Amino acid sequence: MSSAAALIALFLAAAPVRAETPASPAALARIVVDGTINPAVTSFVHESIARAHDEGAPALVIQLDTPGGLLPSMQAIVKDILAAPLPVIVYVAPSGAGAGSAGVFITLAAHVAAMAPGTSIGAAHPVGGGGEDIKGTMGRKIVNFTASFSEAIAHKRGRNVEWAAKAVRKSVSITAEEAARLNVVDFVAKDLDEVVARADGRTIDVAGENLKLALGKAVRGADGHVRVHIYEMRLSQRVLNVIADPRIASLLMMAGLLGLYLEFTHPGLAFPGVAGAICLLLALAALHVLPVNTSALALLLLGVALLVAEAFLPTFGVVGAGGLVAFVLGALFLFDAAETGVVVPKSLVFGVSGAVAGIMLVVATLVARSQRARASQGAEGMVGAVGVARGRLAPVGPVVVRGEYWTAESDEIVDAGERVEVTAMDGLRLRVRRARPAGR
Repeated sequence: MSSAAALIALFLAAAPVRAETPASPAALARIVVDGTINPAVTSFVHESIARAHDEGAPALVIQLDTPGGLLPSMQAIVKDILAAPLPVIVYVAPSGAGAGSAGVFITLAAHVAAMAPGTSIGAAHPVGGGGEDIKGTMGRKIVNFTASFSEAIAHKRGRNVEWAAKAVRKSVSITAEEAARLNVVDFVAKDLDEVVARADGRTIDVAGENLKLALGKAVRGADGHVRVHIYEMRLSQRVLNVIADPRIASLLMMAGLLGLYLEFTHPGLAFPGVAGAICLLLALAALHVLPVNTSALALLLLGVALLVAEAFLPTFGVVGAGGLVAFVLGALFLFDAAETGVVVPKSLVFGVSGAVAGIMLVVATLVARSQRARASQGAEGMVGAVGVARGRLAPVGPVVVRGEYWTAESDEIVDAGERVEVTAMDGLRLRVRRARPAGR
């Protein structure tokens, strides 16, 4: 119970988020999205837009290289870009990169869309979680909705509406040069310096107002290169980004279901049930089935429940260890500075968790030692005890063991005054033998 109380005390440690020192107002904000589009990337883009605006950055550059991702995550990113209070530039780079599937929509939604030479864009036809086609009426509904969504974005940004629909319905893909020629993106640029140079002076629609981009010299340093302030993912976002990989998320889902199945069919194993519940909640968050904060709260409550249960169940630390893992993961995901306005310092989370883990280890060690120790009470506790014969045992006679008189029986003759050792206990009669001399 003390372990759970110590961890719950983390809630009381929540404090207002301290604003970070702003970057130079003349520096572009930049993030790199390299991988699948998932809830972690959604959160990262949302925070980066707000942070860049608060720090007075003239624009946010999203360097994009993605094979695609989850439809809900993509939609959330597109909505954030369309409603962004500052210009958002999507740059598909470096050479060899691509904006596939969900990346098409994100690129189309940008105020300025650019691609590096040797990149590609397209293949936005929606598929199932395992990459399979979605059959029947549901498949047609999803395709029609996704196609209309891409057309709406392209129309909003004045880009090629016809191609946007083909990318969804026919999975067409094109190179950077073709994309610029077909008005899918604005231009091709070999690096960020060229992106800024070619974007400077363009008139764009930012949050319903026409704005002329004034980048040019404003974001260039003394060496003539663009000044950039790079934003990085928070720890919780990096962890979520890893488990949101489709292969890892699928493994977590299968592991979760298998663990719960084993626990239900073989009650009392503890480990499969605990591990299965944690894996299942992580998978639901990674696949965007549950909101991240909902999954985090469920992990937090599961952790507290398991830590309390450890005090009452003979699981030798398995349930407690699982509770500790669940609590740390829940605390990591739940306290989102951007959305809640409060944050628990990671050092506090890991420090308290480490302290609780140490206490659990000490308690488990003491329990293990007590189980290996010889019994000191009852019949088992008498075996091995040493006493003194008060009369001749031939074969039965009186002995004193631990200050008490007992009737004892021996297979050998023992004279009065000799030391005896108890070998067994039969009711109220002891079986003894002559004690071995000390040191043997």
